[in-house]
Amino acid sequence: MVTLTPTQDKYLPYILAVALFMQILDATILNTSLPQMAQALGESPLKMQWAVISYALTLAIFIPISGFLADKYGTRRVFLTAIIIFSIGSLLCAASPTLDLLIASRVVQGIGGAMMTPVARLILVKSYPRNKLLTVMNFAVIPALVAPLVGPILGGYIVQYFSWHWIFLINIPMGLLGFIMGRKLVPSLFEDTQRLDWTGFLLFAAAASGFTLAVEFGSQSGRGLYGLLLGILSATLIGIYVWHARKKQGPLFPLTLFNIRTFRIGIVGNLFTRLGISAVPFLLPLLLQVVFEYSPSQAGWLLAPIAVGAIGIKPWVSKIIQRFSYRKVLVYNTGLLGILIIVLAQFNDPSHWMWFIPVLTVMGACNSMQFSAMNTLTIGDLEGTETSSGNSLMAVNQQLAISFGIAFGAAVLNLLRERIGLDMLLAFQSTYWILGGITILSGLHFLRLKPEDGRGMY
Repeated sequence: MVTLTPTQDKYLPYILAVALFMQILDATILNTSLPQMAQALGESPLKMQWAVISYALTLAIFIPISGFLADKYGTRRVFLTAIIIFSIGSLLCAASPTLDLLIASRVVQGIGGAMMTPVARLILVKSYPRNKLLTVMNFAVIPALVAPLVGPILGGYIVQYFSWHWIFLINIPMGLLGFIMGRKLVPSLFEDTQRLDWTGFLLFAAAASGFTLAVEFGSQSGRGLYGLLLGILSATLIGIYVWHARKKQGPLFPLTLFNIRTFRIGIVGNLFTRLGISAVPFLLPLLLQVVFEYSPSQAGWLLAPIAVGAIGIKPWVSKIIQRFSYRKVLVYNTGLLGILIIVLAQFNDPSHWMWFIPVLTVMGACNSMQFSAMNTLTIGDLEGTETSSGNSLMAVNQQLAISFGIAFGAAVLNLLRERIGLDMLLAFQSTYWILGGITILSGLHFLRLKPEDGRGMY
């Protein structure tokens, strides 16, 4: 355990707070801005999903090596480098004249983000004793609750009254603040490192990218064959990784993790449950602005109840799980989430906006319940070195689910709109029906849990 100065002991948690706020604000502020950005870039709003997917996918790919880089080159150096890369990526995003360049700039941002928050969290874990860590972490993650509330509203007002470029430019002063704080506060911590499994990393990165592209190509006219071939190639790469990991000492993700039943159920459920859930924050602002013709700021305010519901349920999550068990909570809560997504398909008139508020508030509460239950269940039975690798794989899995979910939701919408020929409103409504049905079915996966699973965690 490192010895902190009194100043470091008091203010070091602000490092993670700033990093989390930057990353989550950047992720949530974009959704309400996409229609305006599409207009400025000369693109269809229904083609803008890659501005979001590219960032989430880059996070998923590079998160696994963030801990290795921090251990080898020092937490201070890697954290400061991450903030610089993230800020440069933000500048490049703001300066992008085309969607393709914006996507490339979001990849740069994602590389910085993949190191920024995980390394900041690692710094706190290594710097504070266990009896202080929970208090420190609870304080540091407050921005993670505030940013989803602020992001959509702020994004709506920025694009409505200024320009979309400022969505990315506001990262610069926050990045400067994080860099100054990092230089003064972050200790330089090193660990002995094994050689990184670069072969496993490349196989995983190629497979993750391939699956995401396969979904996208599968929805495009004339590219269905490319999508099928990419899907087959990506599945083959996963098979090669499994063969590689069985033989490799110290693989990127140890396969022994999947011998733990709760981890196996949790990680698979995490992936498939989030397919529908992750598509909603991308599709809903498009529905509100493109179909119902709400202003960006109105759309931002209508998304705020999701964050309000998530914050409001937080104090009750543990008590509800203790009362009903992980199995019941995950089965019924996933089903309720699917039903709520289907309820969104019933809205067909912009004047019905007041009914959005209770539906989205409950959806936010269910999302918070779902993520908390799945995350704690997934890593709750891990021990020793398995905890670190399992936590890393869970973080990667979450980002992959976001990228897959948005890609899938956008692909379904494009198929219904362009290939089948449905009008815009009916295409959105049908997409919500499909996503809701998939979410309900994914909840059946949690029936594999035993009533006593996770009981030792509360």
